[in-house]
Amino acid sequence: MQRIFLTGALGVALMAHAGAARAETAYVSNERGNSVTVIDVASGKVTATWPVGQRPRGIAVSRDGKSVFVAAGIDNEVEVYDRATGKRTAVLPSGQDPEQFYPSRDGKLLFVANENDAATTAIDLASGKVAWQVPVGKEPEGITESPDGKWMVVTSEDDSTIAWIDLATRQPVATTETEARPRHVAFTPDGGKQLWVAAEAAGVVQVIDPATRAIVATLDFAPPGVTAFKVMPCGIEFTPDGRTAVIALGRADSIALVDVATRKVRGYVKVGGRPWHLAIARDGNTALVANGTTNDVSVVDLAAMTVTATIPAGAAPWGVALGD
Repeated sequence: MQRIFLTGALGVALMAHAGAARAETAYVSNERGNSVTVIDVASGKVTATWPVGQRPRGIAVSRDGKSVFVAAGIDNEVEVYDRATGKRTAVLPSGQDPEQFYPSRDGKLLFVANENDAATTAIDLASGKVAWQVPVGKEPEGITESPDGKWMVVTSEDDSTIAWIDLATRQPVATTETEARPRHVAFTPDGGKQLWVAAEAAGVVQVIDPATRAIVATLDFAPPGVTAFKVMPCGIEFTPDGRTAVIALGRADSIALVDVATRKVRGYVKVGGRPWHLAIARDGNTALVANGTTNDVSVVDLAAMTVTATIPAGAAPWGVALGD
């Protein structure tokens, strides 16, 4: 039996957001469970569990909303699942140990960071074949595309660098050095005026000016009662209005809410164990956080900065993707 833990008035608060989020579905990759947990966001109920390939981590909904991409790291492939049926419809070649990926903004390509290849791969989604591959630093993980479609940005954990790849020429043109082990990277929703990078081992998030590719700020975190070495930033998501960044702090068992304009921490929310990644619902006030060591998903009211529900998932939840 699936269990959902609601806490009095907080449970009511979750349902208050149902109108805005009623059509949304969350897909959670379970790294050690070799599965994807499907959650109806409005009700907080698990509606399905899909068996997938080995060590699923990166997960995303396709641009057309019809499919879910899952990176099966041990199988060295990206799997494609039909959202309506949960059936696997395709297997895409990806290189060694795909971890994170990013569907291109035009919906034609899937950009994949291959952790053991020191390369990033672009997969043509129409043909299901590799379109091109670009060498980057060691252990590439975080990957994204600039809002204007001109750049692909890839983090390299081992080198502690960011690679800037010109998508017109498909060539790396510059690197930016970061603090230790950059794990995730995201452009701000204001047209990409800032690039935020989670440097996991350093315990910080760094802000880069894309125009100069220079670091302009470094953000520190101090959740109450948490020793500094447990602060390990990873997933970064922005609210739709671009005002707030929500950052998973790993073994600190917390998320941080940061004001994007001032780059100041507004507060912390205690969630489950080892949150690595998260997603923000369309209402802009509900975050779903994957907790790797407690095998569950925390539903967070961002305005109240409280957990409103805890939803069981599979073994070692890693990533969350949302689809309408």
